[in-house]
Amino acid sequence: MAVSIVEHFEKQAESCDRMGSPFTAELCRLLPSLIDETTQTGRRIANWPGDFHDDALALRLCGGLHALVLAGRDEMLAAAYPPNALSVSKLADAVRGALARHDAALAATLDSAPQTNEIARSAMLLPGFLTIARETGLPLDLHEIGSSAGLNLLFDHFHYRYGDAEWGDAACPVRLSPEVRGDAPPLDGALSVVARRGSDIAPIDVAQTDERLRLTSYVWADQTARLERLAAAIELAGRYPFQLEKADAAPFVEAAIAKRRPDSVFVLFHSVMWQYLPLVTRARIERALAAAGQNNKAPLAWLRMEQASAREPYAQVQLTMWPGGETRQIARCDFHGRWIEWVGE
Repeated sequence: MAVSIVEHFEKQAESCDRMGSPFTAELCRLLPSLIDETTQTGRRIANWPGDFHDDALALRLCGGLHALVLAGRDEMLAAAYPPNALSVSKLADAVRGALARHDAALAATLDSAPQTNEIARSAMLLPGFLTIARETGLPLDLHEIGSSAGLNLLFDHFHYRYGDAEWGDAACPVRLSPEVRGDAPPLDGALSVVARRGSDIAPIDVAQTDERLRLTSYVWADQTARLERLAAAIELAGRYPFQLEKADAAPFVEAAIAKRRPDSVFVLFHSVMWQYLPLVTRARIERALAAAGQNNKAPLAWLRMEQASAREPYAQVQLTMWPGGETRQIARCDFHGRWIEWVGE
């Protein structure tokens, strides 16, 4: 494999190490030595037409391998995966065999960009939703872009713990308890939701078995808590309805704003997806929000959890509200929702 591909897999391994997944880190380090152009999968990787990092090429292949394990299609590979203890030599042999036995299937998985629908990000966004509810005194009309399977649209049904403070349904199996750095975020005030709509260019319908499998495969195999949260949220989605449509972000936002409800606050939110939008799409969304904000028909809010900058190893939660259009940074947080530092209000 070319040096650039090896470097890409190594950088992904370093990221996995930082995010608490030593198994996936080791897998990423092994893969460049196991793939070559004798397989369809290897040829596709060697001749990848896009940017390795932007396309998350390493995670596409890791997801394809994990899907084989989850579907029970490769016993040898499953024996080298968690919860079994990590053996580098055993994992290398198992992956090499899987690449030979499932070459066409693994090559096909490279077509799909990873989608994780990280549930823990709801714990980063909840304080923002509560801020909107407190300051407007209105129910929330939710609209999410980059929704994946739309599971974070159900955030108000989850249970949360921030240090000693709790919020939500104590009986809910989706339980989020991020580390709190500094003061805990304020959790007071009533919150209600009148509608939930999401969009994605490739939405996942968790009612479909193969779609559930694909979504789960992108969660790193040694991160048991994330896998359990996802399974619980998928079960919850069967009980609480929401709308999820296939649409580009800008047209979805523009159409939704045109149908704003006068008896609620229109809320646009998203998490770790803005960087993947073309600049022209971002500009369209910003123009649509600003124009709608000039109309005093009803309040409007834009809540997002996105990368602070290319230099910073954390995300930031920002909130813009209209009338006024003032933007506030209200929190810094981990990309996977493991910790939050409240800086708002």
